[in-house]
Amino acid sequence: MRIKEPQLLSVLGELGVQVQPEVSLAELTSLGIGGTTDLVRITRHETIPELLNLLEGYGIAHKFLGGGSNLLVADGELAFVALQLVQPDPDVVIEGNFARVDAAADLGRTVTRCAKHNLGGLEGLIGVPGTVGGALRMNAGAYGTQIGTYVREVKLYRAEARRLEMLGGEQISFEYRHTSFAPDDMMLAVKLELPSKPYAEILQGIRICNEKRRASQPLGQKSAGCIFRNPPGGSAGRMIDELGLKGHSVGDAKVSDRHANFFVNAGEASATDMLALISDVRDRVQKSFEVTLENEVVVWNA
Repeated sequence: MRIKEPQLLSVLGELGVQVQPEVSLAELTSLGIGGTTDLVRITRHETIPELLNLLEGYGIAHKFLGGGSNLLVADGELAFVALQLVQPDPDVVIEGNFARVDAAADLGRTVTRCAKHNLGGLEGLIGVPGTVGGALRMNAGAYGTQIGTYVREVKLYRAEARRLEMLGGEQISFEYRHTSFAPDDMMLAVKLELPSKPYAEILQGIRICNEKRRASQPLGQKSAGCIFRNPPGGSAGRMIDELGLKGHSVGDAKVSDRHANFFVNAGEASATDMLALISDVRDRVQKSFEVTLENEVVVWNA
């Protein structure tokens, strides 16, 4: 999708919106897969309602792009533009046991920034790629930690109401890899309340989590993290492994040899390849275990 109308481009410029034409989303996603579209970068939260009204008026569809770490984007020219927040400076502000964090902030750097102020609780998220906004949307978690536990306030754009809103943590439902946010809500910022903990103790927890990741995940390869959610009481990776599917591939889309619930781009995989692999593995698990695996990875079709 291209934004070509000179009048629209002029108004967007006045709003401080940056339009980068024909960007390959393969370069902005951890899978290294995705077609091309215009990238619309937002510098001021308060301009979002007007921006979206303008795009709607010109018949331009959009999707919100965070860090691109849990995302599989279709091939070819996309029928929508991608909206992305510009990371402010500073993107993390510490006030006592509270951390105010912009949604565009890198999740791992946020964990270490808080740790240096003796604020813990987030150690398990240190190796989770992507932004804080993406972590909020899916209630990212690992090694017994979920970000939702510490959320006290969220600033977001509510698509249904077409306005910016502030929600208290008690107004949000945080479940396993799921929240009550609508699919087209846009995370803007969050206030976290974190427990005090000595920096050395936090650092030790971070080291343990990093060691576990290095031992079990394909960290040096292009992936989107876990492809499937774990079913209640079960493990998607274990079922895929028991079927002997590690190394199974469609084109350059491959089930990781290290972790069966990680699918990697082993070369020049297309979205078509990856979707075919996901479908094939899901069908095999359904046939063998009578369990239908649900995607954890977000899929953007063309």
